[in-house]
Amino acid sequence: MDVTLCECFARDGLQHEPGFVPTATKRALVERFAALGFPRVEATSYSNPKVVPQFADASELLRTLERRTSVHYKATCANVKAVERALEDLDAGVGANEISLLVSATRSHSKKNLNRTRGEQWDNIAEMARAAKGRFRLVGTVSVAFGCPFEGKVDPGVVVADVEKFAELGVKHVALGDTIGTATPSSVRELFSKIKGVTPIAHFHDSRGTGLVNYVAAYEAGVRWFDSSFGGVGGHPAKVKYGDGFTGNVCTEDLVNLFESMGISTGINLDGLLATAEFCEQTLGRELYGRVTRSGLTPFR
Repeated sequence: MDVTLCECFARDGLQHEPGFVPTATKRALVERFAALGFPRVEATSYSNPKVVPQFADASELLRTLERRTSVHYKATCANVKAVERALEDLDAGVGANEISLLVSATRSHSKKNLNRTRGEQWDNIAEMARAAKGRFRLVGTVSVAFGCPFEGKVDPGVVVADVEKFAELGVKHVALGDTIGTATPSSVRELFSKIKGVTPIAHFHDSRGTGLVNYVAAYEAGVRWFDSSFGGVGGHPAKVKYGDGFTGNVCTEDLVNLFESMGISTGINLDGLLATAEFCEQTLGRELYGRVTRSGLTPFR
């Protein structure tokens, strides 16, 4: 396996859906992703159910999951209370083994998305990292790393400094999020070349059709960890609206097909890839955005 992929459909994807997806269906999705060979699966979020009702069943889902020892099951945490919930589930033997911590690279996005100033959010992240007590793999995310819907261009120096802050707090895996899909191959190569001291993760959106080329640019810049979502769904909570146009993730099935066609081993079972993409479509009751779901995998791998 040349790259480490994280399947985000069950968390980042479903947070965008206004209708509640039954817990049993979520379980089937997460277990299917793990069986397909994803070493990292976003399983749920310890969000406030009043804010993101989709994940009111976080603990119930984690309690019912059939686990694979080779898989990291990730849960998003917004505050110390969420980390405490994650610890309670872990103590009960049913918790996630990876949690994510989020910061916005701009003041405006931080207030809109997190309802905190950047300084307040960094204080929050420090408390969360301490509360985790080293019992999880901690993954940091810098949102709007390549462009902000409110402030426009983002200073790369701010993003690099944020990555360094994560590292100082013991967060050794950090994703750069192209939240509104404004990254380009040149900006991707430039920014990731400046990231040191952590395992960098690329998390791109395909709002402007540049997701796949940006992942290739990230790979060429040395990145080996990537996030994606079947059908390209997700992007932001259903109750949060900003940015112009579609803000979904890069389609997993298209990314896997591209990497494998390039001779880059993903470790994903290709025989089950498209059937899983179709299962995701059945879950949401509509055709999604995956291209190879319609055309089939590249026959000349």
